[in-house]
Amino acid sequence: MTYSEKMASGVESAFGCSLKEACKNCASHSDVCTSMDVSRKLQDAGMRITRQRVELAQLLFGNGDRHFTADALYDEAMGYKIPVSLATVYNTLQQFVSAGLIRKLGIEGQRSWYDTNISEHHHLFFEDENYIDDIDDASISIGKLPAVPEGMVISRVEIVVRLKRQGT
Repeated sequence: MTYSEKMASGVESAFGCSLKEACKNCASHSDVCTSMDVSRKLQDAGMRITRQRVELAQLLFGNGDRHFTADALYDEAMGYKIPVSLATVYNTLQQFVSAGLIRKLGIEGQRSWYDTNISEHHHLFFEDENYIDDIDDASISIGKLPAVPEGMVISRVEIVVRLKRQGT
Protein backbone atom coordinates (compact mmCIF):
# COMPACT_ATOMS: atom_id res chain seq x y z
CA MET A 1 0.00 0.00 0.00
CA THR A 2 1.43 3.40 -0.94
CA TYR A 3 1.58 6.30 1.49
CA SER A 4 -1.33 8.03 -0.33
CA GLU A 5 -3.43 4.86 -0.13
CA LYS A 6 -2.71 4.57 3.59
CA MET A 7 -3.75 8.18 4.13
CA ALA A 8 -6.93 7.69 2.06
CA SER A 9 -7.85 4.55 4.04
CA GLY A 10 -7.71 6.48 7.29
CA VAL A 11 -4.35 5.19 8.46
CA GLU A 12 -2.68 8.30 9.79
CA SER A 13 0.92 7.13 9.89
CA ALA A 14 3.18 6.11 7.05
CA PHE A 15 4.10 3.09 9.16
CA GLY A 16 0.57 1.71 9.13
CA CYS A 17 -0.54 2.61 12.64
CA SER A 18 -3.06 5.16 13.81
CA LEU A 19 -1.85 8.29 15.53
CA LYS A 20 -4.67 7.78 18.02
CA GLU A 21 -3.05 4.49 18.98
CA ALA A 22 0.39 6.16 18.95
CA CYS A 23 2.07 2.90 17.98
CA LYS A 24 0.97 1.01 21.08
CA ASN A 25 1.62 -2.70 20.57
CA CYS A 26 2.76 -2.03 17.02
CA ALA A 27 4.87 -4.83 15.59
CA SER A 28 4.84 -3.66 12.00
CA HIS A 29 7.87 -1.44 12.47
CA SER A 30 9.33 -2.31 15.85
CA ASP A 31 12.73 -1.11 14.70
CA VAL A 32 11.28 2.38 14.38
CA CYS A 33 8.77 2.95 17.13
CA THR A 34 7.98 1.25 20.40
CA SER A 35 4.86 1.46 22.51
CA MET A 36 5.93 4.97 23.52
CA ASP A 37 3.10 7.42 23.04
CA VAL A 38 4.80 9.78 20.61
CA SER A 39 1.71 11.93 20.20
CA ARG A 40 1.51 12.46 23.96
CA LYS A 41 5.22 13.34 24.10
CA LEU A 42 4.61 16.08 21.54
CA GLN A 43 1.45 17.29 23.28
CA ASP A 44 3.19 17.35 26.66
CA ALA A 45 5.85 19.57 25.08
CA GLY A 46 3.11 21.97 23.95
CA MET A 47 3.42 21.09 20.28
CA ARG A 48 0.59 20.83 17.80
CA ILE A 49 0.27 17.29 16.46
CA THR A 50 0.95 16.94 12.74
CA ARG A 51 1.57 13.84 10.66
CA GLN A 52 5.12 14.89 9.81
CA ARG A 53 6.04 15.73 13.42
CA VAL A 54 4.69 12.40 14.65
CA GLU A 55 6.46 10.39 11.97
CA LEU A 56 9.79 12.15 12.53
CA ALA A 57 9.34 11.72 16.30
CA GLN A 58 8.70 8.00 15.78
CA LEU A 59 12.02 7.74 13.98
CA LEU A 60 13.84 9.76 16.65
CA PHE A 61 12.41 8.40 19.87
CA GLY A 62 11.38 4.88 18.92
CA ASN A 63 14.67 3.08 19.42
CA GLY A 64 16.57 4.61 22.32
CA ASP A 65 18.84 7.64 22.49
CA ARG A 66 20.79 8.61 19.42
CA HIS A 67 22.96 11.29 17.81
CA PHE A 68 22.12 12.43 14.29
CA THR A 69 22.21 15.21 11.73
CA ALA A 70 19.24 16.63 9.85
CA ASP A 71 20.56 15.10 6.63
CA ALA A 72 20.78 11.66 8.24
CA LEU A 73 17.21 11.94 9.58
CA TYR A 74 15.99 13.06 6.16
CA ASP A 75 17.69 10.06 4.52
CA GLU A 76 16.11 7.75 7.09
CA ALA A 77 12.67 9.27 6.47
CA MET A 78 13.12 8.78 2.72
CA GLY A 79 14.03 5.14 3.37
CA TYR A 80 10.68 4.70 5.13
CA LYS A 81 8.88 6.56 2.32
CA ILE A 82 7.82 9.40 4.61
CA PRO A 83 6.93 12.35 2.37
CA VAL A 84 8.89 15.17 3.98
CA SER A 85 11.24 17.82 2.61
CA LEU A 86 14.70 18.51 3.98
CA ALA A 87 13.50 22.01 4.95
CA THR A 88 10.66 20.47 6.98
CA VAL A 89 13.16 18.19 8.75
CA TYR A 90 15.31 21.21 9.68
CA ASN A 91 12.26 23.20 10.84
CA THR A 92 10.89 20.28 12.85
CA LEU A 93 14.24 19.69 14.54
CA GLN A 94 14.41 23.36 15.52
CA GLN A 95 10.89 23.10 16.96
CA PHE A 96 11.88 19.95 18.89
CA VAL A 97 14.94 21.79 20.27
CA SER A 98 12.79 24.78 21.30
CA ALA A 99 10.30 22.43 22.98
CA GLY A 100 13.10 20.71 24.91
CA LEU A 101 12.61 17.32 23.24
CA ILE A 102 16.13 17.12 21.78
CA ARG A 103 19.45 18.94 22.20
CA LYS A 104 21.44 20.66 19.51
CA LEU A 105 25.13 19.86 19.92
CA GLY A 106 28.04 22.17 19.17
CA ILE A 107 30.34 19.62 17.55
CA GLU A 108 31.21 20.99 14.12
CA GLY A 109 30.74 24.52 12.88
CA GLN A 110 29.29 23.63 9.49
CA ARG A 111 26.98 20.76 10.46
CA SER A 112 24.50 20.63 13.31
CA TRP A 113 24.29 17.46 15.35
CA TYR A 114 21.34 16.59 17.58
CA ASP A 115 20.88 14.29 20.57
CA THR A 116 17.67 12.70 21.85
CA ASN A 117 19.26 12.36 25.30
CA ILE A 118 18.54 15.76 26.81
CA SER A 119 20.23 15.08 30.15
CA GLU A 120 23.53 16.77 30.88
CA HIS A 121 26.30 14.55 29.55
CA HIS A 122 29.48 14.70 27.48
CA HIS A 123 30.51 13.33 24.09
CA LEU A 124 33.25 11.67 22.10
CA PHE A 125 33.43 12.79 18.47
CA PHE A 126 35.20 10.35 16.17
CA GLU A 127 36.43 12.67 13.40
CA ASP A 128 37.44 9.94 10.94
CA GLU A 129 34.10 8.15 11.18
CA ASN A 130 31.96 11.28 11.65
CA TYR A 131 30.36 9.60 14.65
CA ILE A 132 29.32 10.71 18.16
CA ASP A 133 29.08 8.62 21.30
CA ASP A 134 28.26 9.47 24.91
CA ILE A 135 30.97 9.59 27.56
CA ASP A 136 30.29 7.81 30.82
CA ASP A 137 29.99 10.70 33.28
CA ALA A 138 31.94 8.74 35.91
CA SER A 139 35.01 8.89 33.65
CA ILE A 140 35.01 12.71 33.51
CA SER A 141 36.33 14.94 36.24
CA ILE A 142 35.89 18.67 35.85
CA GLY A 143 38.32 20.68 37.90
CA LYS A 144 38.27 24.39 38.45
CA LEU A 145 35.95 26.38 36.20
CA PRO A 146 36.83 29.89 35.03
CA ALA A 147 35.43 32.96 36.72
CA VAL A 148 32.33 34.21 34.96
CA PRO A 149 31.56 37.85 34.20
CA GLU A 150 29.48 39.76 36.70
CA GLY A 151 25.78 39.11 36.31
CA MET A 152 26.34 35.77 34.57
CA VAL A 153 26.04 32.18 35.80
CA ILE A 154 27.22 28.95 34.22
CA SER A 155 24.16 27.21 32.82
CA ARG A 156 25.87 24.04 31.62
CA VAL A 157 29.31 22.59 30.96
CA GLU A 158 29.63 20.38 27.89
CA ILE A 159 32.77 18.48 27.01
CA VAL A 160 33.41 17.15 23.52
CA VAL A 161 36.50 14.99 23.19
CA ARG A 162 37.53 14.90 19.53
CA LEU A 163 39.28 11.71 18.43
CA LYS A 164 41.13 10.76 15.26
CA ARG A 165 43.23 7.79 14.25
CA GLN A 166 46.95 8.08 14.92
CA GLY A 167 48.92 9.22 11.90
CA THR A 168 46.04 11.03 10.20
